[in-house]
Amino acid sequence: MNGPVALWSWVIIGLTSVVSWLGFRSRAVEDKYIFDPQAILAWKEYHRLVTSGFMHANWWHLLCNMVSLYLFGPILESVFGPRLLLLVYFGSVIGGNLLSLYIHRHHEYRAYGASGGVCGVIFAYILLFPGARIADFLLPVSIPGWLYVILLIAVSFLATKDNNRGNIGHDAHLGGAIVGLIVAAALEPKVARANWKILLIVFGAALLLNPLFLPVRSFLSPGSRKNALDPGSPQPETLRIDALLEKVSKTGMESLSAEEKVFLEGVSQKYQRRAESRKPDSGLAI
Repeated sequence: MNGPVALWSWVIIGLTSVVSWLGFRSRAVEDKYIFDPQAILAWKEYHRLVTSGFMHANWWHLLCNMVSLYLFGPILESVFGPRLLLLVYFGSVIGGNLLSLYIHRHHEYRAYGASGGVCGVIFAYILLFPGARIADFLLPVSIPGWLYVILLIAVSFLATKDNNRGNIGHDAHLGGAIVGLIVAAALEPKVARANWKILLIVFGAALLLNPLFLPVRSFLSPGSRKNALDPGSPQPETLRIDALLEKVSKTGMESLSAEEKVFLEGVSQKYQRRAESRKPDSGLAI
């Protein structure tokens, strides 16, 4: 007797292929849906956190992601249902893009691809099928799931720290993989507890390498997103800086209060950190 049909896995694969093909044909389509921190933060085009997962650089990029999704997605959907697959996949796409958004919030950076969602599906598969071995056309031999987890986290974290060299969005892979694991564990806690070693490896690596516990206070500050990337919209901090610099030019540094000096020093340090935040060699990652 035939098993259940993994309908939604095929829907994702089909829809991603169609949208990617449209992007190959039209630069306007690519520009509208690609991941772009400035468009997201300054222009509030939040749809890009999802739609960039349907875009790809070329047919080979698309094939790699869709074959990987085909190898793991239908199994998850058939055993645990479409709800788990959809939440894991799209949660991972968004989670991976949110990590990229924070890391590249000050960069001219554009990226696309379903890799974050695919990594999330693979991590969910490893968690929910204890003893699983991972093999696809990119791996010459199958390896234990726990080893795949360690290798992907280590490579993705080190590459992210090195500014995503090689035009690969390792930060999206890392964020997507960990979010996929978290979503799967939340939806299937009994199975996750049976495979607690995978959780220990991932969260142990998170504590050791700090890929998730980034200083996100500035990212979450309300009311600062548009002005941070819109030079045409002056913000209160900029106006205050201008006023203090004008005061210094007229009456000298000694005219500043202690609080004003602390403020200018803090601004100077912030812009120095921003200047030292080196963007990737290429502004387009996959």
